[in-house]
Amino acid sequence: MARRIRMIGTSSGNNGCPTLYEDLDTGDVLVQGDAVTDPDDIEQLRNVKEGEGFVTVPRILLADWAPREAERVPQMVSLEEFDGMFETFEHAAWRLETRRAYRSDQQTGTYQRFTRGEPADYDMDDPWCVSRREQAALGKRIERVRVVDTPPTAGQLYLLDGARRNAAVGEDIRNLWRADADRLRLPVEDFWIFDSRVVALLHFDDADDLTGVELITDPVRVVRYCQARDAAWHHAIPHAKFAARVASAG
Repeated sequence: MARRIRMIGTSSGNNGCPTLYEDLDTGDVLVQGDAVTDPDDIEQLRNVKEGEGFVTVPRILLADWAPREAERVPQMVSLEEFDGMFETFEHAAWRLETRRAYRSDQQTGTYQRFTRGEPADYDMDDPWCVSRREQAALGKRIERVRVVDTPPTAGQLYLLDGARRNAAVGEDIRNLWRADADRLRLPVEDFWIFDSRVVALLHFDDADDLTGVELITDPVRVVRYCQARDAAWHHAIPHAKFAARVASAG
């Protein structure tokens, strides 16, 4: 069945392309312009799928006629797709951890041993550690800021201990007291930022289980999360120094 298409506007008078059209049923925008066919040009484009094509249009066409409003439907990805992002990011992955506990931690043997007062005995050759070492060896940065309560919860103390493992495989971990995070008005949700371009917002339930991952690519929203990252990273305390303060207070 053919689409129902309406012309939105053009910057070419009556002489054809370039033009924008709207699918009246889905709201999608169709772009008409001169085809990009030079292989050297196409080679510079990212994430090109089979069957995709490219056109060139004047910037003024988008400024004058591109729709300004959109109803954003959350873009959810599977946990498998999310895991794959840690292999495909190009230069930097950064996380803010704000929760007091994570169910995935509590279900591990290392957590059980730690809470019994025994050495956690982390397996430095498990797939997670191997992957992180591989990415670090490529020169990529993986960084986190973890928000900690006063006094720290059992889950936060476990992560503070486990940061030694993160550091050993190439991650840089810093910590921030919750009072400081609140003063800085940091987001209350957990998220990853990949290459300052896409945010993976982590959704949890009341039992501290990860229930979904939402991708955010809207530039305005991404910039806000990047601003939070910069503030958190500036004020956070490097792991070794923070751990020493917690130990001396405990």
